[in-house]
Amino acid sequence: MAPRVAFQGEPGAFSEEAVQCVFADADPRPHATFEDVFEAVEGHAVDRAVVPIENAVFGSVRVNYDHLRTHAVTIIGELQLRIHHCLMAPEGATIGGLTTVRSHQQALGQCRDWLRAHVPDATTAATPDTAGAARAVAAAGDPAVAAVASRRAAERYGLTVLADGLQDDAQNFTRFLVLAPVDANADPVGDGAPKTSLTFVLQENVPGALFKSLAVFALRELDLAKIESRPLVGHPGRYRFYLDVHGDATDDPVVRALGHLEEITMELQVLGSYPQGATYADGREEAEEPWGETEL
Repeated sequence: MAPRVAFQGEPGAFSEEAVQCVFADADPRPHATFEDVFEAVEGHAVDRAVVPIENAVFGSVRVNYDHLRTHAVTIIGELQLRIHHCLMAPEGATIGGLTTVRSHQQALGQCRDWLRAHVPDATTAATPDTAGAARAVAAAGDPAVAAVASRRAAERYGLTVLADGLQDDAQNFTRFLVLAPVDANADPVGDGAPKTSLTFVLQENVPGALFKSLAVFALRELDLAKIESRPLVGHPGRYRFYLDVHGDATDDPVVRALGHLEEITMELQVLGSYPQGATYADGREEAEEPWGETEL
């Protein structure tokens, strides 16, 4: 039976393309919001999910960091997908005649410079997802309103592509996470070197506290790939930290580092251990231009 894989957005969304990169035989299940996706995984309404977590141009999808912590899911894989944006509108539309451009706020942010240069008088309107914007533009049929979405969305909803390659940087990759229910005993996706994602809150907000928390990894020669902070709700000026470290949570150096970290934090949660993901462009693995990770 094909795995049921949830994603956020309408059919034709970049997240659906990410699903098909890692699950060739998937039964993709669209959901309106990220909250819906996480609840579907947690409640076993689907087998897996694929969600974006970071874009190389516009930064992190912050809400999904919160969902990772508050839902009973675990990360079992990742991938990086090149995002190639197109400007699309009903037949007969022209770039000069546009008054409104609709898309997800992340997509609009990734194309900010292009939009300012080519449609400076058009108003941008944020929507829940890129493919949903394309579907709405097609349904309205107004040649003055366009969408920013994938070429597959234009084809699916019968829109004319007015311009392509809108992204402000050619290295416009989005990192996606593959999720499973925390109690599913799911096999990892991919065969790359292991990574572990975790979140923690420091016991005290004092000078040197963050340094000490990161030193537990440096002392054991463990490379950090990413660190992200989110405000700690109810405690202004304090933060929750999210961190990616190279290594599996069962490896002895990582086990010892996490044990040490637990001593100096008030909360520690492992979000998953999983293989480092492959990089894809237009549904194909792109080995020539891999996603660049910075070792901290």
